[in-house]
Amino acid sequence: MPNRRPSDLETPVAGGGLLHRRALLGGTIAAAGALSAAQAQDPIGLGSPLTMTRPGAGFSGYGAPAEWAQGIRRLTPPASARPGTGSSRTPLEALEGVITPSGLHFERHHNGVPAIDAAKHELLIHGLVKRPLSFDLDSLRRYPMVSAMRFIECAGNSGGLTGETIAPTATAASLHGLVSNSEWTGVPLSILLEEAGVDPSARWLLAEGADAAGMSRSVPLWKAMDDAVVALFQNGEPIRPEQGFPMRLLLPGFQGNANVKWLRRLKVTREATYTRDETSRYSLLMADGTTRVFPLELGVKSLILKPSPGLTLRGPGVYEISGIAWSGAGRIRAVEVSADGGRSWAKAALDGPAAAKALTRFRMPWRWDGSPLTLLSRAIDETGARQPTRTAWKAQFAPGQSYNYNAINAWAVDQAGLLRGVHAT
Repeated sequence: MPNRRPSDLETPVAGGGLLHRRALLGGTIAAAGALSAAQAQDPIGLGSPLTMTRPGAGFSGYGAPAEWAQGIRRLTPPASARPGTGSSRTPLEALEGVITPSGLHFERHHNGVPAIDAAKHELLIHGLVKRPLSFDLDSLRRYPMVSAMRFIECAGNSGGLTGETIAPTATAASLHGLVSNSEWTGVPLSILLEEAGVDPSARWLLAEGADAAGMSRSVPLWKAMDDAVVALFQNGEPIRPEQGFPMRLLLPGFQGNANVKWLRRLKVTREATYTRDETSRYSLLMADGTTRVFPLELGVKSLILKPSPGLTLRGPGVYEISGIAWSGAGRIRAVEVSADGGRSWAKAALDGPAAAKALTRFRMPWRWDGSPLTLLSRAIDETGARQPTRTAWKAQFAPGQSYNYNAINAWAVDQAGLLRGVHAT
């Protein structure tokens, strides 16, 4: 780090002890235990652990997490009379980077996970097209594919924060765990539609899944011809059943529910279909009494994960604040962090380059002096859109609305280093 001394970087750049974002590279943290002079001179191999004295385990057909990590699980709902209806949540605070392991990707099902025979499953494209077409899995795999990092977020994610109270035991996962990020691979939908020959009068598609709920959503034709994908692979392997095997619709940046799983039908239409799944829910009642239908694109959003509730601070000292940011409109341009309840802000470092419509990891050095305070983050995307305050978000809508919630989140830190969710103004 030429022309910069570590002491320069240790000077707070904002209230609450936020340090320059390059401070971690300047060697300001000394968290490792110091060795005695004798220990430092010990030859390699002295006092070797037992693992160095005997052969290890053999090969397995499919890898599994390390034993110490096997407690990292999705948050699953309590048993109910409809066990296949509801959601499980990604344990965001237990993960690093931006890739969500396939086995930890959140789930949202309206009537269970269907057991589909891939050899018999077909995708039908019909309606306002010149040539109705049917594709089985083998035929789709012959088409040119694309791979891209993309997030999927349930429209109801974080919606519990629109209420007046936050459970004292709420964690990042329980409040915000309906978002995950994967590398998706599949066939651009535009290729299939062009082959079918879309009628010039068409403006929408109806996408239908093969689950018992018959999940159906209207999709604007412009989105289908832009970056929509019929996804066949997730993180390099075939999509898992709970994520839509053998194929799902991927609509980057759109409400998760519109990314129809177990995709079986795409009907090209002139108008939106106004299905049960997009009229009984996933719309928004506005403050003026009108209804906003098809609020499909998700807003810019960020979330501090470390520290967060359940991850206790072990006394005063230097820590790394880190979290994730995302936007349905494109790339994250900047994330700012506050450690004094929003009175002052400092720009965080982004792990990059940031991908469009994907999670981006941000990092900020922080020296905690042991005082109670409130941590916040706010994101800005490449369109210039800024993450709103809770007050500004709620002012747009009638009481009781909770879909597409993307307001600034806040964690309160007490003197013991315990964190809990609080409302940011």
